[in-house]
Amino acid sequence: MSNIAWFKDIKKEDVGTVGGKAANLGEMYNAKLPIPPGFVVTAQAFEKFLKSTRLNKKIFSKLDKIDIQDTEKLEKTAKEIQEMILDQEVPEDIASEIKISYNNMNVDSSISNISKQALDMIKAGRDMPWVAVRSSATAEDLPEASFAGQQATFLNIKGGENIVRAVQRCWASLYTARAIYYREKNNFPHEKVLIAVVVQKMIDSEVSGVMFSINPATNNKEEILVEAGFGLGDAIVGGQITPDHYIVDKNGLKIKSKKIGNQKWMYMRDETLRRTIKKTLSEEKSQEQKLKDDEIIKLAEFGKKIETLYKGKPQDIEFALEHGRIYIVQSRSVTTINKVEKARVHDKINLDPVLEGLGASPGIGKGVVKIVEDVSDLSKIKEGDILVTVMTNPDYVVSMQKASAIVTDEGGMTSHASIVGREMGIPVVVGTVSSTKDLKEGEIVTVDGTNGKIYRGEQKIQEKKEIKKDYKFRETKTKIYMNLGVPDEIDDYKELFFDGIGLMRLEFVIASKIGEHPLYLIKNNQQEKYINGLYENIKKVASAINPKPLIVRFSDFKSNEYRNLKGGDEFEPHEDNPMIGFRGVSRYISDEFKPAFKLECEAIKKVREEFKNVHVMLPFVRKTGEVKKVLEIMRESGLEKSDNFEVYLMAEVPSFALLAKDFAKLDVTGCSIGSNDLTQLVLGVDRDSGRLGKMGYFNEKNDAVKLAIKRIIRSFKENNKKCSLCGQAGSDKEFAAFLVRNGIDSISVNPDVVDEIRYNLADVEKNH
Repeated sequence: MSNIAWFKDIKKEDVGTVGGKAANLGEMYNAKLPIPPGFVVTAQAFEKFLKSTRLNKKIFSKLDKIDIQDTEKLEKTAKEIQEMILDQEVPEDIASEIKISYNNMNVDSSISNISKQALDMIKAGRDMPWVAVRSSATAEDLPEASFAGQQATFLNIKGGENIVRAVQRCWASLYTARAIYYREKNNFPHEKVLIAVVVQKMIDSEVSGVMFSINPATNNKEEILVEAGFGLGDAIVGGQITPDHYIVDKNGLKIKSKKIGNQKWMYMRDETLRRTIKKTLSEEKSQEQKLKDDEIIKLAEFGKKIETLYKGKPQDIEFALEHGRIYIVQSRSVTTINKVEKARVHDKINLDPVLEGLGASPGIGKGVVKIVEDVSDLSKIKEGDILVTVMTNPDYVVSMQKASAIVTDEGGMTSHASIVGREMGIPVVVGTVSSTKDLKEGEIVTVDGTNGKIYRGEQKIQEKKEIKKDYKFRETKTKIYMNLGVPDEIDDYKELFFDGIGLMRLEFVIASKIGEHPLYLIKNNQQEKYINGLYENIKKVASAINPKPLIVRFSDFKSNEYRNLKGGDEFEPHEDNPMIGFRGVSRYISDEFKPAFKLECEAIKKVREEFKNVHVMLPFVRKTGEVKKVLEIMRESGLEKSDNFEVYLMAEVPSFALLAKDFAKLDVTGCSIGSNDLTQLVLGVDRDSGRLGKMGYFNEKNDAVKLAIKRIIRSFKENNKKCSLCGQAGSDKEFAAFLVRNGIDSISVNPDVVDEIRYNLADVEKNH
């Protein structure tokens, strides 16, 4: 089989030869859509390279029985394999065909045979085209796989030798740590996934962007969404700019709405430097509409045609404009269409409960009681068990995911068990006071997380299926963000109507994915394990929601929680009241913990090299002086607030409310009010106290708490800083109305109420 395939000879069925990306390009090229000319170095050429160099056996031997959870070893193995590929010479017959095909592409993209004319031009050294060299995995863009974006792409490449080297680098990218991890996790045999490489004329775009043949925010199939920006497309795809946003009626092909983004810079090709550069735009240019109205309509026509080509399946399409001509550079199926969700509802149980508490996460769970006294007992939790404990902490997360329900002695609606339960969709009852004493190990119980009751035995509940209330998307001036603790859950939530992640906690990642104290890892020279553990999990979320913003809160473990990590005893103090002890920013600036905080900074910096939608938040801020110190540490680590890197403060303690004006004048983007901690500290109420919770003492609607919140919002708005709120309070419609009246910019809520809050808030804003 030939090492090269031209677009004119490629059909969508040729995925095994040219990969998913190239198969789509060939299909569209032959449908006479405006596809830039190009060819593909086939997957079989890559296979031939592996066999001729005898790398195949060496590579698969290294990958055999690899432990992908050992991040350090995975990274090391991936690097070794990539170096093995890059150290080899590309066989002469493959290299020669690539060079000659590249030369022919500039003459006539339909030429597929080696010609004397091509050879003469190579010798003459005539000026050759700039091209994009893109990986196209043979499992990419399949319905059951998500390989897209995992392998390398190289833009603005010129010259035969450079093309060959770029192809080789694409081959090597099949074995990055990320790609190896994905295949292992999803049971794709490494030897079955090959890689082809697209070599395509590079469009020097004045405008570029993305088009969806369905409105992805509302799943309205009658609308087409177009987003566009000046320059090359990397800025939009990477979420680095706010593009123009156009909605087109698919049937009438009329523009329904336009939002013009303020774009201060663009990527462009510098012919002299022979690379991509960043160009600042004038104030007037930055505010221009990127596409003319007739261009928007023309794009929409292409979108309809491409969707028809793929038998009505909604498409995610990338485009570029050069000298006023539209080119389609990529299309793939939209995979994030909301499905109608079903929810189980139940009739009330006509029995007396053995225990009652607070229904913290709705649903019914039935199973065998397993009482967990400390982390050493977690191993006994099996799939479907009822986890019963005094109180959970981040170390429990992996076992919590197995449980059919969770019951705790202590805790309120904002306790760890409550928050995680709601995020995972696990029924939770907290604050029972005596569940660890009244329930017996091994007995079967039924847990009603909706009403906060536990019954002995496996109760028969009459169940009926009901369509979950469909909260349609509604525009709100106030942004609706989502809280997230478990990165693996993002795929379940990414279709919700949220504007970004307002709070991603690192504690769950540290406890369940890494499991070792950062200072213990530093002591054992294993810093990379900590950095990479954070990096992989933050990146998972950043890539899933890109270009929506992701605000990562630096770690906020308390000393007792840090001590539960491996090696933690050696580094953590014993505190009688860790809730108001050595936590948050006070840790980061301390000589003892500063090296660990720098590892977190390194992880953030590493993610931001790929995803510019990642920003940070500093927790449990007490004093302005400590903020200045931690900002300096961040600057030393290469993290400094800028137009595209935002830094927020958590407003959680009374001192922040009292000195809000001083905090607002610091070099930060804004603040996020942590209503849970602020409420407990203003009122002097332990938020994990089940007794006080049932008596109504923990109440964010208390006038003292509301006064503190009003003071914070007003101070930050007066200083032109952003102000958000993340916490249980934002889920209440009445409280949300209070926030809107006082000028809050955004509210970050748990996944279970994101769509509902947006829907309700539209009414609040309308009446405000």
